[in-house]
Amino acid sequence: MWNYEKRLQYPINIKETNPKLAMLIISQYGGPDGELGASLRYLSQRYSIPYREVAGLLTDIGTEELAHLEMVSTMVHQLTRNLTPEEIQSSGFAPYYVDHTLAVWPQAAGGVPFNACQFQSKGDPITDLVEDMAAEQKARTTYDNLLRIIKDPDVADPLRFLRAREVIHFQRFGEALRIVQEHLDSKNFYQCNPAIDKNCGCK
Repeated sequence: MWNYEKRLQYPINIKETNPKLAMLIISQYGGPDGELGASLRYLSQRYSIPYREVAGLLTDIGTEELAHLEMVSTMVHQLTRNLTPEEIQSSGFAPYYVDHTLAVWPQAAGGVPFNACQFQSKGDPITDLVEDMAAEQKARTTYDNLLRIIKDPDVADPLRFLRAREVIHFQRFGEALRIVQEHLDSKNFYQCNPAIDKNCGCK
């Protein structure tokens, strides 16, 4: 089981509230390429991966994504804490406020609620790992987009850290895919899977 250390993976100390930025950053909490979906994707996929080293990697990265979820939540909270009614109205934050007050709730920047249909757990190691690599690149692109817009260093610095971790995760999933392919190529996996296709003629 995990040992939870009560500190963020990267420090976040945002001095100035900014609900407009919070409405953008929240996409990496519950948006289509956000940290919630990433964590659930990897922690779900780990059960059907037949190779222990790859299952361990999915567990490690899925757990780290929970830490990233905590970071994004902290950023949204610090950007919206103690807002006045006037600030809520003038920033365009009022629709969110009406539904959630100043709580953190998983949605995309466009207001679309989090939906588990945004990710897949297919049970095929190549399919899942290719999706995982694509997911990390989509998350990296989202962080790139945020960093083009956000200039406050208190906000941009943790976003840069999160972006860098997406790149590392992409590389690690690439290594995992090579491990899987080394196991499966000899079984003619791309034609059939002998683990489930009993009459496919593969050895």
